[in-house]
Amino acid sequence: MMAPFYWMTSVLLTGLHQLTGSIFGARSGWSWALAIVGLTLAIRAALIPLFVRQVRSSRNMQLLQPQIRELQKKYGHDRDRLAKETLSLYKATGTNPYSSCLPILLQMPIFISLFRLVSNAAHGIGKGVLSSDQAKQFGHAKLLGVHLANTFATANGNVHVRWVAGTLVVAMTVTTFITQRQLLKKDMHPDAGKGPYAQQQRVLMYALPVTFAFGGLAFPIGVLVYWTTSNLWTMCQQLYVIRRDPSRRTDDAVG
Repeated sequence: MMAPFYWMTSVLLTGLHQLTGSIFGARSGWSWALAIVGLTLAIRAALIPLFVRQVRSSRNMQLLQPQIRELQKKYGHDRDRLAKETLSLYKATGTNPYSSCLPILLQMPIFISLFRLVSNAAHGIGKGVLSSDQAKQFGHAKLLGVHLANTFATANGNVHVRWVAGTLVVAMTVTTFITQRQLLKKDMHPDAGKGPYAQQQRVLMYALPVTFAFGGLAFPIGVLVYWTTSNLWTMCQQLYVIRRDPSRRTDDAVG
């Protein structure tokens, strides 16, 4: 089931490594790290249409909370009618309550593929089009003095590995928090912070970074580079989308 994703991830990774390797050297950790950054940017660029829909739908969901509360007061005794009226409101405003999950769900197979590629490369095992020689090269490549396959959890007391891995875990956690907070706070109407959806988003704003912080301790350095780069892309892209389509316009449309 994961074979197509291993193939796609390894094709992009090795193709980009040929380019970065010609500049920094094929065995350089920087060439492999920059190949991972390039892989991240390629995946995120492909997801731009879905991401724009995610941001707009997520913000619309917050702005619709006053209308949804009114519907609940009016039709709370009739669940079928409430569901029908709520769905009509979503359709009228072009809001999909499930679209906020799509970008991260579509990234997960790539994330898992890269995780396995890096983990196997540490043992000289190639997957997809990554040959055994390339896997050994990848597994032994160093960035800031540590192997890309190293993790905080398997540092075995190596302070330098823990320092580099820990710094990247913190970077990944902080950027995850900022991307969640950005959707809740940036240019939002005061009423958008009320209601069950806004409460759910606030829970996620704190729960996701904590989850990633603990999970990140087991992520290889190369995977931490991927996820931190992805978060930085998200921060910039969200800011761009929000500025071009600020919530006050949506508020005017649905008010």
